[in-house]
Amino acid sequence: MLEWLDTQAFWWVAIAAFLLAAAFFSLSRWIWAPLVAVAVAGLVVLSPAGPVSLSLAAVLAGLPVLLAVVGPLRRLVLTRPMMAFYRRAMPEISETERAALEAGSTWWDAELFTGRPDWARLLSFPAATLSEEEQAFLEGPTERLCAMLDDYRIDNIERDLPQAAWDLIKNERFFGMVIPKEYGGLGFSQYGHAAVVMKIASRSISAALTVMIPNSVGPAKLLLKYGSKAQKQYYIPRLARAEEIPCFALTSADAGSDAGSLQDTGVICRGSVDGKEDVLGIRLNFDKRYITLGPVATLLGVAFRLQDPDGLLGDKAELGITLALVPASSPGVETGRRHDPNQMSFLNGPVRGKDVFVPLDNVIGGHDFVGHGWRMLMESLTDGRAISLPALSTATAKTSLRLASAYARVREQFGVAIADFEGIQEKLGRLAGNNYAMDAARLVTLAALDEGHKPSVISAIMKYNMTERAREAVNDAVEIHGGAGVCLGPKNPLGQLQRFPNIGITVEGHNILTRTLITFGQGAIRCHPHLLDELNAVQGQVEGAPVKAFDKALMGHLGHALGNGVRSLVFGVSNGRFSRLPSGVPRSLKPYYRRLNRASASFAIISDLLLLSYRGGLKRKEQLAGRMADAVSQLYLASTALKHAHDRGYPEETSEALRWTLEDSLYRIHDSFLSLSHNVGGMTGWLIRRLAFPVGRRWRAVPDARVRRLASAVSIPGASRDSLTEGMYRPEEGNGERIDELDRAMVAMVESSPLRRKLRKALRKGQISADPGNYSGLLKAAVEAEVLQETDAQRLESVEALRAQAIAVDEFDQLGYFVEEGGRTSGMG
Repeated sequence: MLEWLDTQAFWWVAIAAFLLAAAFFSLSRWIWAPLVAVAVAGLVVLSPAGPVSLSLAAVLAGLPVLLAVVGPLRRLVLTRPMMAFYRRAMPEISETERAALEAGSTWWDAELFTGRPDWARLLSFPAATLSEEEQAFLEGPTERLCAMLDDYRIDNIERDLPQAAWDLIKNERFFGMVIPKEYGGLGFSQYGHAAVVMKIASRSISAALTVMIPNSVGPAKLLLKYGSKAQKQYYIPRLARAEEIPCFALTSADAGSDAGSLQDTGVICRGSVDGKEDVLGIRLNFDKRYITLGPVATLLGVAFRLQDPDGLLGDKAELGITLALVPASSPGVETGRRHDPNQMSFLNGPVRGKDVFVPLDNVIGGHDFVGHGWRMLMESLTDGRAISLPALSTATAKTSLRLASAYARVREQFGVAIADFEGIQEKLGRLAGNNYAMDAARLVTLAALDEGHKPSVISAIMKYNMTERAREAVNDAVEIHGGAGVCLGPKNPLGQLQRFPNIGITVEGHNILTRTLITFGQGAIRCHPHLLDELNAVQGQVEGAPVKAFDKALMGHLGHALGNGVRSLVFGVSNGRFSRLPSGVPRSLKPYYRRLNRASASFAIISDLLLLSYRGGLKRKEQLAGRMADAVSQLYLASTALKHAHDRGYPEETSEALRWTLEDSLYRIHDSFLSLSHNVGGMTGWLIRRLAFPVGRRWRAVPDARVRRLASAVSIPGASRDSLTEGMYRPEEGNGERIDELDRAMVAMVESSPLRRKLRKALRKGQISADPGNYSGLLKAAVEAEVLQETDAQRLESVEALRAQAIAVDEFDQLGYFVEEGGRTSGMG
């Protein structure tokens, strides 16, 4: 052993081990550099090699130490050349891009980009809770509103909410849920607001959208954050009391997702308003579309490009995107027309203005906020994607599960409930798993928002994934229903639900854009621990010397990349062993934490490899960016599933759904990495394969057995089904509504299953001679053969009546598809 210490190989192994350990544990260079220096000294003094070999070894091993600790040498040899490379490789960040990047904050998304997520930080984060007032509002006004809504009638006959619902919404201040009490609002938390929207959405998406808009993307949020004192005192109480119906007009014909291309203009000028002459103001021309509440709005928030050709405000002609409040009664404003978004009846339509004069005081925030509109929008409205659309999407999934799970138990084929067919179980298990994943992500994200975080990247993750999973959930439920799922009418609530997901994917940033550009494109810069600092230094957006700022960020970036490369390799070989785990988690869940640690390290190093390979061109590689967006999305969803289970105390009734979510997310992550490795050529693709899959692919799809167990758990009445559909509206028992009919029939079918099995057994043995198609005759024969008691037969006949009622399909006469309602022709079905 002592002889081996004198060999050159030992010291090379020691140096390599020091460097690998330093990278793996992300040790400071002030810790690992002295250790490597000692090893180099040992190599020179003790090794029997010749002077030339020793000198070469000392230079190769000692160079990293010198560069790490000698700042002037490092900045000369490494930092300045890298700065020049960045200037050539990375595009200049535009003003609108910078506003988007700097909007909001980072949270758990930044942890995932580090490659070493701090699970203890996530698990110790406070869980979302409802206040007593919020709970009372859910059980009182929200319950009353839901009871008066008939979604089929709203969307197919009346084409609007009933007047009683409008009155209740206004009187109970549904439009003022997020407005503080000091202004006359309800002062709800984001969780409270989302819980109300979700419950309404499980009853009527059109009603939920109506309530949602003023609380998420209306002028109230902008006024609360930026409004002048006078604006706040006048407008916000009126908005809270619904004396003003608000809308926000951003989207134009050629400027939807690309708001930087707005063609709507305002020109600084002087004019008259309300009898006052020579008022400094803005002459507005705008043409907006897809504006929810636009047809009935009394107060418009309008985004436009402001110009000052006459220099009335200064020497700058182009002032930038600006936001202003425009009363709908202003001369030149045109509202009232409607779009027909997928035959849903929330009020949505165009708003236009021609030569509309508004005082400069109507700019949101006043004169000081002229030209700052894009930043205001990015800072104030991005969290809406994490609140409203997830609430609508989760309600869609919960209602789909409630309906489909009952229908699968009630509907029979070949004498067996279809819930027992594996093909149906595959759909039902995925539907249940998606419910758990969506609700967990929704609740954990709302908790972060209520703690003051405004994570813009997480908002994009939530918006994209929740709306896509809602679409998947509805499709699965329709397939389980078969023909009953496509025959529209009051008996098919799924018919109305099918309309929402295709709307949800298009709003607040189309899902294609959200996935391919925002989630990873902005996330890679915003959440990476060092990249934005490097870009700011290169572009002179730092205080002090740019070279020193870049040098600091670069050293951090190099350590980050090396550490994640080593960890990805080690975790890939060991399947996550040696990674840090939170304390106090169940033993059965520790393997999932290890695999997520592995996935996070791989994601972080792959991000750096793609940035190095494609540089500024990565944002045009939308398919690659989309796969990375998928990976980070699944990392986030799996994280929130673990956090949600922790907050609930790991209940047994949702343990299968939790594991489904984790295994599904991990499988999707590895699919993304595998697809990336096949589509990225050269050395980068080779490195992705070696670092992400050093011993081949080891993770598999969710096992069939788990899918079957999950489907079985939700296709009978019980805690699993109730937990996964918690928070949705449940109609009063016996009122003839389909969801209640299915629930009651499901209970009756399960409770009567011993009697029905007894009846089928007697038929097979020939103990009963009767036509199985004549159920009443069959039951009578069973009583005569003493197979059943009279009371048993009566019970089964009652159950059969419930079952038949629950699976009935709407029928119309030949002209029933077009009926006159109030002088209008409306579709029915």
